[in-house]
Amino acid sequence: MLAVLSRLHGKSFTFTAFCPPESLLQSALEQTGIECHPVLFHDDLGQRLSRDAIAEQIIPVMTSRDFDLLHANSLSMSRLTGALVDQIPVPCSGHLRDIIKLSRAAIHDLNQNQRLAAVSVATRDFHISRGLDSERVTVCYNGVDVERFQPRPATGALKQELGLQPETKLCLTIGQIGLRKGQDVLAEAARLLAERGDQRTHFLLVGERHSQKQESIDFDLALNVAFGRPGLKGRLHRLGYREDIKYLMNEADLLVHPAKQEPLGRVLLEAIASGLPIVATDVGGTEEIVTHEISALLVPPGNADALAEAMSRMVNEPGLSLNLAQAARLRAWEQFTSAQAGERLTAFWQELIG
Repeated sequence: MLAVLSRLHGKSFTFTAFCPPESLLQSALEQTGIECHPVLFHDDLGQRLSRDAIAEQIIPVMTSRDFDLLHANSLSMSRLTGALVDQIPVPCSGHLRDIIKLSRAAIHDLNQNQRLAAVSVATRDFHISRGLDSERVTVCYNGVDVERFQPRPATGALKQELGLQPETKLCLTIGQIGLRKGQDVLAEAARLLAERGDQRTHFLLVGERHSQKQESIDFDLALNVAFGRPGLKGRLHRLGYREDIKYLMNEADLLVHPAKQEPLGRVLLEAIASGLPIVATDVGGTEEIVTHEISALLVPPGNADALAEAMSRMVNEPGLSLNLAQAARLRAWEQFTSAQAGERLTAFWQELIG
């Protein structure tokens, strides 16, 4: 998505968005009152359109309106604005939300934007180490609605829905199904827990596989096989795509985030606001959200044994899990509210346009 900003009363902004027509994104934006201009980024076969073809849809709108700034809301869109910066009549900024290796051409495109916002120090430093101009990059942490996501007593409704006993422990994992999110490591940790006598923990897997590559399909199917082994059969509950994440977090006993890389996990922000105890891998920007043994338990990525041990501690030591969750909730209020995130972005944009 691309967002065009106009100054309002010198301090705030009004927004106009460029986004795919008749998309969920367009619908969500329009429900909040944001004007949307439809832009096709792919052809009928799903192939990415050329930059010139995209520019032909964007530039006329940009030149016909009194905008002050064009902001690209993703790394790929930031490449686009960088490549088109000479044709765009206002300053361009972009958002870096991924930690992935980029080509020299990609880094060059990103460096053409006047400013870039990284979602974490880890994200900023990674791309600077690959050649990004350090003077262009500012860290702007994401935020979470701490009123929507907050601690609430579990109702037990989810356990009833799944046909589980009240004493069952629910381990929640949320994310796109794929190697980067580490659900295979979770499966191995679950096997280790079962071997060590844990029979009361059930595993809730929220998310879908979007990739159609064979390796991704095989990864997805392998999860079913892994959780079908003796001691685990019937203990994996694949919930697919869900919009009621705040409800799930209040019903679960533990969030496990086994990602192999994570710029700044939104699910972690939602969990700390919800007062849900966290076991996560110590990767990317995760340690900027929570601290090991203070507000979460962090383990090395890819280490199923360490993950199983941390999960066991959380499930079997209620005092520990409560203390960590309470400290994490305070962290949400101190650094990661949606209001604070809005203030950071506003300051970022104000500094750019003066």
